[in-house]
Amino acid sequence: MHRRQRTRLARAAITSAALALATIAPASADVVNGDFSAGLDGGWWSTANLPVDVVDGALCGDVPAGTSNPWDAIVGQDGLDLPAGDYVFTFAASGTGPVKGIVQDPVTYAEAASVTSAVAGADGFVTHEVAFTVEEETDDLQLAFQVGGSADAWTFCADDVAVTPAGTELLATTTFEDGTAPWFVSDPSLPNDVVDGSWCIEVRGGTEDPWDVIVGYNDLTLAPGDYALAYEGTGAGPVRALVGLQVDPYTVYGETSGMPGATSFSVSDAGGDRTQTQVAFQIGGAAEPWTFCLDSVSLLSGTTPEPYVPETGPRVRVNQVGYLAHGPKRATVVTDAADALTWSLVDGSGATAAEGTTVPSGLDPSSDQEVHTIDFSEVSVPGTYTLTADGETSYPFEIGTDAYESLRTDALNYFYLARSGIEIDAEIGGADYARPAGHVSAAGGPDTNQGDRDVACQPVEESVAAYGEPWTCDYTLDVVGGWYDAGDHGKYVVNGGIATAQLLQTYERTKTAASTDAGALEDGTLAVPETGNAVPDVLDEARWELEFMQSMMVPDGEELAGMAHHKVHDYGWTGLPLLPHRDGQTRYLHRPSTAATLNLAATAAQGARLFAPYDAEYAAALLDDARTAWSAALEHPDLFAPAADGNNGGGPYDDDDVSDEFVWAAAELFLTTGEQAFEEYLLEHDDVLATSVDVEGFSWGSVGALAVMDLATVPNDYTGRDDVVATLLAGADEIAAVQADQAYGMTYAGAEDGTFVWGSNSSVLNTMVVLGAAYDVSGDDAYRDAVVESADYLLGRNALNLSYVTGYGDVYSQNQHSRWFSAQLNAELPHPPAGSVAGGPNSDSPTWDPTLAALMTDGCAPQFCYVDDIQSWASNEITVNWNSALSWVASFLADQDQGAPTAEPSCDVEFVEHGTWPGGSTNQIWVTNTGTSPLTWSRLMWSWSADQSVTRQAWSAGWSQEASHVTARSMSWNATIRPGQRVTIGFVGDPGSLASATPEQFWLDGAPCSTP
Repeated sequence: MHRRQRTRLARAAITSAALALATIAPASADVVNGDFSAGLDGGWWSTANLPVDVVDGALCGDVPAGTSNPWDAIVGQDGLDLPAGDYVFTFAASGTGPVKGIVQDPVTYAEAASVTSAVAGADGFVTHEVAFTVEEETDDLQLAFQVGGSADAWTFCADDVAVTPAGTELLATTTFEDGTAPWFVSDPSLPNDVVDGSWCIEVRGGTEDPWDVIVGYNDLTLAPGDYALAYEGTGAGPVRALVGLQVDPYTVYGETSGMPGATSFSVSDAGGDRTQTQVAFQIGGAAEPWTFCLDSVSLLSGTTPEPYVPETGPRVRVNQVGYLAHGPKRATVVTDAADALTWSLVDGSGATAAEGTTVPSGLDPSSDQEVHTIDFSEVSVPGTYTLTADGETSYPFEIGTDAYESLRTDALNYFYLARSGIEIDAEIGGADYARPAGHVSAAGGPDTNQGDRDVACQPVEESVAAYGEPWTCDYTLDVVGGWYDAGDHGKYVVNGGIATAQLLQTYERTKTAASTDAGALEDGTLAVPETGNAVPDVLDEARWELEFMQSMMVPDGEELAGMAHHKVHDYGWTGLPLLPHRDGQTRYLHRPSTAATLNLAATAAQGARLFAPYDAEYAAALLDDARTAWSAALEHPDLFAPAADGNNGGGPYDDDDVSDEFVWAAAELFLTTGEQAFEEYLLEHDDVLATSVDVEGFSWGSVGALAVMDLATVPNDYTGRDDVVATLLAGADEIAAVQADQAYGMTYAGAEDGTFVWGSNSSVLNTMVVLGAAYDVSGDDAYRDAVVESADYLLGRNALNLSYVTGYGDVYSQNQHSRWFSAQLNAELPHPPAGSVAGGPNSDSPTWDPTLAALMTDGCAPQFCYVDDIQSWASNEITVNWNSALSWVASFLADQDQGAPTAEPSCDVEFVEHGTWPGGSTNQIWVTNTGTSPLTWSRLMWSWSADQSVTRQAWSAGWSQEASHVTARSMSWNATIRPGQRVTIGFVGDPGSLASATPEQFWLDGAPCSTP
């Protein structure tokens, strides 16, 4: 019996795997042209006495009579490349003579597999099959058919020759010549037919989601174990192929995309056999009609997934974007050479710009690699360069890069594209990212969306499962707006809180840091709809989330009034891809939490002082809500969000220690109001502040460092401020010490045991934020240089030779886990926008997703526990709180004037308050020339911390104020200051309604001055 289809499918399983996972198995790992569809191509040969040709799709030859031995007449193929593992050798043969099919070493003739003295089918093809094992990887096995030894002449034919991984086929129908059952098409009205063995379906255009059209095979049972899916076919539309549950919760065990495709995956022991499992091809989501054709599909059990080996490019690892002209410049070379190696730096013309020798660094524990370090910091000439060492040349990079300027903007522009409740305008966000508004409807209405207007609280039965006790509410809230948190459509007050705080910090730093570019974040600098309203664009963006957080407050008169609901998200998980306006899940408010309430109190208080110069009414509303939330949190200090409330449509963001949230909220309220009650709270809890700067950085669940950094950098008269500054600098010193030990230069070495946690790149970024704040406070270049070098790791100087920031570098992450930035699954959707940072390596295996777990079956060194795959949410998600950290860091780096050493100020400014009264004060500013030559100045600038102002009663300068920014212009008689001398200018000030702190940072003609 001719069983051509079965063996062709087995061949597809391995050759398709080679296409999908090129780094796993070489493309020659199977028989080439084993079905002879390409004639005799692929290296088929025969002995001179056995001429062969392809007849009716099979290889045939006339075997001569009178040969003595089987090997007197042979047809075969050389060069089989097989990794170690279990295999099946399969072929179909016809004829009347003896056949010996073998897989052997062509030099020693040691047989790996053989079917000895098999008699071909006289009346047709007979399929033969034998299992064998390859103990060690080999790349030169020979497959041969020995057909000599017959007294009579006869005709030998072979077809469907394959060497495939061992496994059991689970699909009853793997090809379609004899019909398509039990396969189905979800829309029976779609024209479909089998043509020349291919099952072709006419897919209609204009569908939105992949699952709008499904070709599937249902009711499979998958026992715990290893599996391989492979398929062949054609089509130009989006194809998502998966194996998973066909019923809620629709768990996906393995998936891939495109045509053809293959994937290997494992099903764990947890939960026993998986019944009601399907193979599904989701082929909806195309704007135009197209034709989807399947030639063959295979689902094998008992296979062993090949080990995943990522492509890492040249062994010389650099910051692929580039280096600041005067900053540190180091590279890492992966080599096991024991001695120093020579290196050369070559410029764009091919000339050698510098040479030197590497410094062996030994075994790097985070990558398990032997590495050397190259230091070429002495080179400062701008240009494009490459580094060569140990016979390898790096990707090209710049010296004198200005990429951080664009990264500052790109990282912040991410947030507009993450907005919920608003149409994303093509003219603002770009045509690729334009989409309708998501979640602007009410539950029960006719729209697809079932939120976020009039959103109800969790049903009682849901809350019992989450909290161990019943909870719900009898009101609804309009919570339209805010940012989608990560790869899903959930909105979380806790994670939104830290993200908002970092955007506000990024702007506030332009008012307080000596090195800042004061105009870089003003109105007109970002792609947001509010541009042109005379409010800094980054504040407009932060307001979008702040207003959402305010809307999550429990109304007056209700139980828990003033608390903030922890989150709002879908009831049940949704699949990928899914544009926000296509999400049809019901959405619920989840129980308020102390952590969420304090996040609101902190960010609203911070926002109040920053919005006060632009929108006093909104600033007052923010402060009112901050006070209300603070009081509610004091009344309910231990209402925690449990981990159990993260199993049905959204993450838990569970936190049962809110001591850090309390000091953060108290700090922001104190900085904004100056009120004694908040200062007293901080002094009473100074032990929390003292331990808030951790060597691993900070995160949404550990926010005390936000309090420390703001108390240290924002002007204020907190009694314990010196201690807070000391805490910040001590923490920064610990982080810098960690960095000094890292062969790849990052400011993060993992947890205490070396584990890289979920979102490790955010740990890298937030340790950089701490170092940047330490530089702003101290002016010590060592802190700044540590930030500059740690950026190298994120932008390519790492074990994977990969930039984790989309659009930056030669090779970068671009398939982050997202339901709408989903080009990997649907080519008609975009990749994440430039400036999106991936979560990064995660070696904490209990938190792995199925994709990461399937690839890392043998474990991984921490830096290697990452894959740029849309289904690896454990290593490759994008989130607002990770991009907010990137925004802060990018803005800091863009401000550093190419890393030039911090110059000694030639001016000193002292702000002297001579007298105060309700509603006013008399102030003098003394500007001293601390240099050795006359100082001619034209303007002195500073920014108030809140809503203070210079009145019209001012003298000795030309005075102006725009929002919080003050400019004093010199007069003709005081424009030159002799060395050691000073000029005095003055004004009557209005303290405003908030804390009236003395300014601490001044710029004279753009250059920072020192202060006492």
